[in-house]
Amino acid sequence: MIASLLVAAPVAFGVGVGTVIWLRRLPRRAVRRLVALNGAACIAALAILGAMALGVVDPAQAAGSTVSANPGAAFIGAGIAIAGSTLGAAIAVAYTGAAALAAISEKPELFGRAMVIVGLAEGIAIYGLVIAIVLIGKA
Repeated sequence: MIASLLVAAPVAFGVGVGTVIWLRRLPRRAVRRLVALNGAACIAALAILGAMALGVVDPAQAAGSTVSANPGAAFIGAGIAIAGSTLGAAIAVAYTGAAALAAISEKPELFGRAMVIVGLAEGIAIYGLVIAIVLIGKA
């Protein structure tokens, strides 16, 4: 996994820099070029997906083995799940909480409805915690 990241990171960086340079050469055609690049990436992804669906490429064989040799990857995945879900919940609660306070200040009878909406936004963090527990349980 680390070896593929060491190869993929410079390639992705190079593609990004190349895209920026390519798009700055003719700014009027930048949108068309960007749409063409996204279309090519979409076609390549669909071709790979089709190859996997037809059995030409087996993802388990391409990875080398089906079991991860590094149990620390589960902990990294759990950390990413918790970090992403709490950041998303924080953004959602910020917007819904501000709107709820504004609504409650005008109509106090909306308190129950407003708290339900804020609670739904907080549920995003709980889903991330559940995923993290599942990942740590499989480590």
